[in-house]
Amino acid sequence: MQTDPFTGGETFLEGFRLPGGEAWDAILDRHGQRLRALDQVGAAAGECAVGTDQDHSLVVAQGDEVGLLEAAEPRWAAFGEAIRAFRRTLPLVRLEDFGFDSESDDPFEANTARLHRIGGGVEALAFADERRSVYKFFLFREGGDVGATFHLEPAEDGGLHATAVPGSYRRLLEKLRLTHLVGMPTELAGITPEGVLVAKQTYGQPLPPQADVSGLDPDRFIPIPSRFLRADRDHPRLAFVDGEPWLLADTHDRNVVRDERGALRVIDLVASPLDAALLARAPLFRDWVARARLDPRAEVLAPVHDDEL
Repeated sequence: MQTDPFTGGETFLEGFRLPGGEAWDAILDRHGQRLRALDQVGAAAGECAVGTDQDHSLVVAQGDEVGLLEAAEPRWAAFGEAIRAFRRTLPLVRLEDFGFDSESDDPFEANTARLHRIGGGVEALAFADERRSVYKFFLFREGGDVGATFHLEPAEDGGLHATAVPGSYRRLLEKLRLTHLVGMPTELAGITPEGVLVAKQTYGQPLPPQADVSGLDPDRFIPIPSRFLRADRDHPRLAFVDGEPWLLADTHDRNVVRDERGALRVIDLVASPLDAALLARAPLFRDWVARARLDPRAEVLAPVHDDEL
């Protein structure tokens, strides 16, 4: 464990170096704590009749957000404690901590003295410091949307239609945990009062344009037959996370790098869980997912015994 040079907080990541097993587990545990703490904030907000349709206001709430009301009723005291518990898992940081000007119309327009731009897209902008540690700044949209996920609808042919849509902070936190699990080690440095989520990643060597990424572990990133899915993002794959199926996509050459050992690792993706209720409405896809859980190379159609023909 080290001290992050920008926030002063604890960090397990620096440059190209992959964290050891204990550090990797510690980062994963923090991801889990953060998600549970956000759920508790949402539940406490509901008890106080605070709207939670968009979770932007919850993830940036400060420790004394409801201080004046905490003495009035136990439910408000519980809400205040839930906010403070969440803040311990996702501290507030400032753009100025990283050398950017929060008052600027475009804080990320230029490099800073300590960070230089290395990439980015619609969801986030990526910068690296002199140690080659990567910092990603996830931009929120007006209304509180952040990141991207999939809207899933059953299709008449027994498969699914997947359309990328703006996501929530919770779904983004889930995605970053998933990225740490199946791709490049990823931790969170904090969130700004405006709502810019700052993630930190191990640096990986970019691939040449149009590089072949079929080398991604096919037992972990299972290609989804086009028979079962129509998606508006490239390279849709099935992955099992904590035993549950997820749809992953955008695992193209720009979102895949080589780590210090030469292995391919995903650094970003679009993801959505495939819950049981949804799969029940797409029976052909559901059956293939069940078979792929046991055999990642399962065929499109289930095998039929000769005596059934």
